Amino acid sequence: MLSQDLRRSFLNYFKSQGHTIVPSSPVVPHDDPTLLFINAGMNQFKDVFLGKSKRDYTRATTSQKCIRVGGKHNDLENVGHTSRHLTFFEMLGNFSFGDYFKKEAIGFAWDVSTHVFGFDPNKIWVSVFRDDDEAFALWEKHISSKRIVRFGEKENFWAMGDTGPCGPCSELLYDRGESYGPAKSPVEDATGERYLEFWNLVFMQYSRDLSGKLENLPKQSIDTGAGLERVASLKIGENDVFQTDILRGLIAQVEEISGKKYDRQNPILAPAYHVIADHIRSLSFAIADGVQPSNTDRGYVLRKILRRAVRYGRMLGLQRPFLADVLPRLVSSMGDDFPELKLAKTRIAEILTLEEEAFIRTLLRGGQLLSQVIERSQKMAQKITGDDAFKLKDTYGFPLEEIVLIAKDENLSVDMTRFEKLEEEAKEKSRKAHKTASQEFDANFFNDFTKTHKPNQFIGYKDASSESSLIGIVVDGKFTDEIQAGQEGLLILDKTPLYPEMGGQVGDTGQIAKGANVFQVLDCTTPFPGVIAHLGKMESGVLRKNDKIHAEIDAVRRAEIQNNHTATHLLHWALQQVLGPHIKQAGSLVDDKRIRFDFSHHKSVTPAELRQIEDLVNEKIRSDLPVQIYELSYNEAQKRTDIKQFFGEKYGEKVRVIDIDFSKELCGGTHTSRIGTIGFFKITKESSIASGVRRIESATGKYAEQFVQQEEDLIQSLSSLLKAPVQTLPEKLQSLLEDNKLLTQELKVLKRGQLKQLLEKCLSRKETVGSIVLVAEEVQVDAEELNGFADDILQHLKSGVVALGVKIGERCQLVVAVSPDLVQKNIHAQALIKEAAPFIQGGGGGKQNLAQAGGKDPLGLPKALEKIRHILKETKC
Repeated sequence: MLSQDLRRSFLNYFKSQGHTIVPSSPVVPHDDPTLLFINAGMNQFKDVFLGKSKRDYTRATTSQKCIRVGGKHNDLENVGHTSRHLTFFEMLGNFSFGDYFKKEAIGFAWDVSTHVFGFDPNKIWVSVFRDDDEAFALWEKHISSKRIVRFGEKENFWAMGDTGPCGPCSELLYDRGESYGPAKSPVEDATGERYLEFWNLVFMQYSRDLSGKLENLPKQSIDTGAGLERVASLKIGENDVFQTDILRGLIAQVEEISGKKYDRQNPILAPAYHVIADHIRSLSFAIADGVQPSNTDRGYVLRKILRRAVRYGRMLGLQRPFLADVLPRLVSSMGDDFPELKLAKTRIAEILTLEEEAFIRTLLRGGQLLSQVIERSQKMAQKITGDDAFKLKDTYGFPLEEIVLIAKDENLSVDMTRFEKLEEEAKEKSRKAHKTASQEFDANFFNDFTKTHKPNQFIGYKDASSESSLIGIVVDGKFTDEIQAGQEGLLILDKTPLYPEMGGQVGDTGQIAKGANVFQVLDCTTPFPGVIAHLGKMESGVLRKNDKIHAEIDAVRRAEIQNNHTATHLLHWALQQVLGPHIKQAGSLVDDKRIRFDFSHHKSVTPAELRQIEDLVNEKIRSDLPVQIYELSYNEAQKRTDIKQFFGEKYGEKVRVIDIDFSKELCGGTHTSRIGTIGFFKITKESSIASGVRRIESATGKYAEQFVQQEEDLIQSLSSLLKAPVQTLPEKLQSLLEDNKLLTQELKVLKRGQLKQLLEKCLSRKETVGSIVLVAEEVQVDAEELNGFADDILQHLKSGVVALGVKIGERCQLVVAVSPDLVQKNIHAQALIKEAAPFIQGGGGGKQNLAQAGGKDPLGLPKALEKIRHILKETKC
């Protein structure tokens, strides 16, 4: 395969030049929460370029997986409709971290372009920054100066941000000939169509300060990037990246699934093939790297990509989930060089199918309206009205961005002014309906306090008590000098052994005392950076500001919390062992009585898997391994692949490692010293809390034992109730269920017989009111059978009106059915119900042929039926 050969040849060339081949990082940025997805080869080396971390190599080469769907790199809406836009692409690159610089980088680029890529050297042009005479001179050793052009800062100067590392760029461009334009050089080629850029060399040469001044970096570096798909398209002489081998192979798979032939010239259907071929790559690699479709952040972007692929699939007649059927072709073409695809292919297929099924259900609910909206908009002002957009979002759950995307695909716009007005009105209604009084402190409440006091010190990792100074008292939302018996308040100490709630672990409880003056701590929090607040009640005496006090934790409760927190780490480890390495923590709650652990997973955990997870955790507990706790520099921790870190989490220069041999995590919580102290672990519940997020609730120690005892008591109660030994309960229950099934069937037969008799009775009492046949009766049938029974009578009448009433305890129900021929004569069921309902103190509605009402006065049923009789008597038809 061409793409595979180019990828491997590029990496092997640089390996021969002393570079380390570094595997592509996941498409999810490991330590950069500001970035949705990796979108450049240098992302994984950002801290190295900034001097924040070091690697054991100074030369590197990669083929980086990239996804561009957000911010200034939002290519989503263009994908499929242009020849070059992709959401997923590979970035080939070579990097130097203070090793070689311009001379070597330019030499490597020329050598690779002409010998590895095999491009005609006479068709290669180069651009340099306008002031970079050094680069110009170095290029002259390889290429005629006539094919070297200078550009300004916008085109040929790179910066990581407003300040920091920056430097000039040099781009390699390929002249595709006069068929792509008459421009004689890249300077004249405003569209960039003829002279196509295929490789960018960044010379990280300077550091820019706040004033804009540039100074030479002590270690000058190189960052380069060449898009593999673009290089491949140039290699085969194609303007369209979708004709390159990998993407064309995926298109062939879509052809096979849809049964429709791909025609690249078809402006309606060709984009559908392009969209699916591109989107399956973004979806598959993102899922393989741990992202799950959801309604937030990266998950939302992924869901948007998937839904766009599904909508384009429907243009090809693909009405059922199909993306999982495209996946095998992707795995076969890219799985050898990206083994994560092979490892995760089953999970990718499951998630794709589940998401497609969910979206198809949404389309079935709102798809008819969506089609009508598009059709109406195309006929009128080429714009989806704000009212239609709001209804699609509010009633059918279509996100606004998706509506805008659909509009773009249909060459329509959206009336955002009207939409935003409706959105604000809805929010205002919601605010009025959900007014709540917050008891939390304003974010600036402690601001002045921290200006005059040092940050409070937490010493509870080692000490269970402390002699401290009382430096702050808050009562009734105000700082004060004392707190008296009976008052609730908040105390601040210079140092404390009580752990404040953070990282999912609840705050400690305990006591703060000075002799007989005792403040009971009911919770401990950090309401403001540098402040640890002890919330509680003054039980006896009085405490004053600056008192020397004794602070002590509830040691028994703390021990139980520590056991649970360590058990959470064991659970996280066991989940990855049983369900797979894609499992990522999505939230947790750890207190003294229970554990709640949320994690990313696309389907429910089976009972067998839950048992396996429990067994693994309990096996480790019995091993009674020690829990080692130590600090590392964050840079050192980043290099350790065996230490779990969490995406989006902000870490300081020093990080705390909880090391249990087989499980290592960065964690600031409190933990037990040996895992044997946990005693026993039991899962109490598994559930879904959001799309792609599962929750496991569990207990340890005596609370786990109590749960098991409650289950045992329940089983014993069932055994006594059913008068069967515990061992035979399944057989006994099965027998009872079969008996119940038989009795239910017999009851249905009996009821059918009774209903048949009742039907015959009602028909025998039919009457003719004017020219209309009427059955108006009070009957004894189940409320849920009333509509069906009325319809049965009407079927026998063929033409007529059926009005039935039934008493249900202290309430009643009324139903009216009208035959189609009478509906055409303007005798409507809902009109009859409207007139009759007041007699039973009720209300109702329905359709022209069938309507019903509920009421709270059963004694009014005869009058209601008489009212219907009277109306029909007065009706002329």
